Amino acid sequence: MSNMRDVMGLCVRYGKTDSQYQTEFEPATGTLWGYFNPKEGTPCYSLGLLNDILEHDKQLVANHCNVDVDGMPYPVYQYVTASRIPGVFNVGGDLALFVMLIKARDRTALANYAKLCIDNIYPRTQAFFSPTLTKIALVQGDALGGGFECALASDVIVAEESAQMGMPEILFNLFPGMGACSLLSRRIGLRAAEELILSGKVLPATEMHKLGIVDVLATDGHGETAVRNWIANNAKRRNGMQAVFRARQFIHPMTREELDGIVELWVDAALRLGERDLRMMNRLVRAQMRRMQSSTDAPLELAVTPHEALVAAV
Repeated sequence: MSNMRDVMGLCVRYGKTDSQYQTEFEPATGTLWGYFNPKEGTPCYSLGLLNDILEHDKQLVANHCNVDVDGMPYPVYQYVTASRIPGVFNVGGDLALFVMLIKARDRTALANYAKLCIDNIYPRTQAFFSPTLTKIALVQGDALGGGFECALASDVIVAEESAQMGMPEILFNLFPGMGACSLLSRRIGLRAAEELILSGKVLPATEMHKLGIVDVLATDGHGETAVRNWIANNAKRRNGMQAVFRARQFIHPMTREELDGIVELWVDAALRLGERDLRMMNRLVRAQMRRMQSSTDAPLELAVTPHEALVAAV
């Protein structure tokens, strides 16, 4: 396989076969593809998925952003995050777990979950500590809460037109505490970020594109092609472009201390939730489960106003 660098479109699987985060590498372009692939239940950030992602990404950093294929190291120039679940990128935090821990008043476990999320998101905000890696999110379905945060941590967001994104946490009287405030404000400004977060709105990719959040709109079913086209169209200026992306860290530095501090606020706020809020959270869990059991491509039962959702939850 010595000529793999010349075979366009060839993807080689690597990593653990039973992982909930499946990875492939495209040697010809230096593109790593990482796919959310939860084994069962809601396609959220379960502890299992978070640990599988972290295990992969830690190894990537340890290898200085090189991938070993048949004993040969290949540099990673693009890291694309996508999903294997039709119609869903990732619906965010494990709400069922949150309800259980909040009812048990288990601050330690809740804080440990939140810290694990930051352990995942922080290296991503730093381009996995590589000056020559571009992060791309391919959103082909619903990206909510933590799923939206993952996309926001990328340099480039490519989204299919039917995709929906948003931060619905305000529906159950909470806020997205694992990076959303920091990441979104750096894209559209603090005031606009706060307004979007406090609205609880889940918006189509077309609207997110108008807001300057989505970088590339793709027609449905052509997301991967759009990513490959973007990579090919920017190949000749990759070095300069990556330097511009890294310059963002000097202009608006993203620190671990900032993320950790906001997570502490999130844990405190979560433990202040009342029964009414937890009922709303359970309602959203049921909506997610119905979505996964449905054979249709109908949007999640989150495309309602915060007032409508809260009234329905009582």
